[in-house]
Amino acid sequence: MKRKLIISGTIGIFSIGLLASSCNKDVLDRPQLTNFVDDRFWRNETDIRLFANGFYSHYFVGYNSAWGVDYTPVRGYTFSDDLTSVGVQEPFENSIPTSRSSTSESTSGTWLTKYGGPTWNFAWVRKANIFINRLESVAQNNLDPEAYHHWMAVARFFRGYEYSRLVSVFGDVPYYEQVLGETDWDLLYKNRDDRGLVMDKVYDDFLFVLDNIRVADGTNVLDQHVAAAFISRFMLFEGTFQHYHGLDAARAKKYLELAQRAAEIVMESGKFSFSSDFKSLFSSDNLAGNGEVIMWRHYDAALSVTHHITSYNNGTETMPGNANLVLIKSFICNDGDVWQNSEVADAENFSAGKLALTRDPRFEATFVDRPMPTSSTLLYNYKHAPREALDYIGRAYPPAWGSNTNTTDAPVIRLGEVVLNWLEAKAVLAEHLGGTAVTQEDIDRSINAIRSRPLDAEASAKGVKQTAPLVLASLPDDPVRDGDVPPLIWEIRRERRMEFFSEFARLHDLKRWKKINYMNYSTNPDYFLGIWVDFPKELPSYLSEARVGTLKVKKADGTIVTYNGSNDSEMVGFYMVANASNRNAFTDRVYMAPIGESQIVEYQERGYTLSQTKGWN
Repeated sequence: MKRKLIISGTIGIFSIGLLASSCNKDVLDRPQLTNFVDDRFWRNETDIRLFANGFYSHYFVGYNSAWGVDYTPVRGYTFSDDLTSVGVQEPFENSIPTSRSSTSESTSGTWLTKYGGPTWNFAWVRKANIFINRLESVAQNNLDPEAYHHWMAVARFFRGYEYSRLVSVFGDVPYYEQVLGETDWDLLYKNRDDRGLVMDKVYDDFLFVLDNIRVADGTNVLDQHVAAAFISRFMLFEGTFQHYHGLDAARAKKYLELAQRAAEIVMESGKFSFSSDFKSLFSSDNLAGNGEVIMWRHYDAALSVTHHITSYNNGTETMPGNANLVLIKSFICNDGDVWQNSEVADAENFSAGKLALTRDPRFEATFVDRPMPTSSTLLYNYKHAPREALDYIGRAYPPAWGSNTNTTDAPVIRLGEVVLNWLEAKAVLAEHLGGTAVTQEDIDRSINAIRSRPLDAEASAKGVKQTAPLVLASLPDDPVRDGDVPPLIWEIRRERRMEFFSEFARLHDLKRWKKINYMNYSTNPDYFLGIWVDFPKELPSYLSEARVGTLKVKKADGTIVTYNGSNDSEMVGFYMVANASNRNAFTDRVYMAPIGESQIVEYQERGYTLSQTKGWN
């Protein structure tokens, strides 16, 4: 029987105030009963494992807990070109904040939605460096060499993880690899290091991790496969960022090669497979035994470990933004071709019901197959809710699917991401950096393996079909492909978009590909449209007096029809999102976040310089 690891917000029960001032003698010098005493800790692997567990809820967030939204699908990652909301679209940051900093280890409220990462905060770097320091100075004497190297790999993994996120948000950041004293002013107030130098250090950490972390260390805990999966993510990000932003070709190459190597560790382990249907990955009460899930976060109401993500996909709860027509049109048809060229019957029909039957099965598993008034675009995302949750629309939901008492497990990282990371790294290396060419076998191990996932019974009963394999010799001829993107890489990007909708990836992908211009909705009128709706037949309740003069549809020929109270039969077309308009103008400076004015002033007051993020000066 497999053990379950409950990654909850309370697992990190230890304080990291390891450099706190000493207490007075006599009564106040008694050992603490609830927090560890630094010089009496680090005795064995049990002590060290408990300290390592304190990182889990911060890095392996899953669906967060209670009402937490940071780093969550659906509720956290909501800033991308996939979504359109009513009214003016959410703006980019357009001014330098007064302050942007934290020294807290709390995740809540410290992440930046529009950058998909942490604020200016080095508390977790410090915690990782304390971990490394105590392993070197204390624990090494208590452990055999194998155990010592394993736990050092764990500590260095977390340091690399944190720096990968900081660099993705701020670019250049100060790099620390030692524990600082309270009077180490020159280090405490050092200026930012070049992102290349920082990521070279991360690269070294990750090499050490892959070579020293245990292949297995229990069930659902950090081991070589979990670490390698995340390393493939971070190295793909930085490698492609370095390449597409024209920073350093040599670094791009070595990072992408490491992404490829890390992914291969997972792919060649024989431990994981595409044996699960897509819906089950996000709507199961227990992901233990799911062959595609490399790590998951388990929730259990009996232990008061719950979340609220399902409740925001249950059909009743509204979301600020939902899938727009640009995203919808990006889904491949089930014959493996783009809708413009597909031979599937009704491929050009964009009603929710027809899309479910003609597109890749991930569409049907992600979106409700009828127009839903609780969606800004009338296409409702229920990817992270069980199908049964829709049966409760209009009545009380059970705790598992309502409020913040949800108990579906969260896939923290899975095989689908790893194989796409691997394929993209290999394709970019081949196309631009002298790597070996991608083969049909590579496509079969990645994209086609994903497409061969089994269908669940309900999808099959509807007539949903698996998507035909991608054939390297006859890639789709997409008329909207960017001219600077080769056809194979375009199809890899499409696959990521279908696979990761409403998860972590889209904003990060736009940034690393240098495609943030997709967020300018003036470039395509489809950003302001939803699905095709026959209002008299599919949603007659929308034809009400309250929507006279505001409800609009756009015909296939571009004609716009406004509801006037008596033209019901004409209200058939693409739904025009109510009052939708473009977000604020932005420039390339939004790839990176500015730091706060007060942080720069604090440095100045102590006689030091902290540079502002490039473009925000």
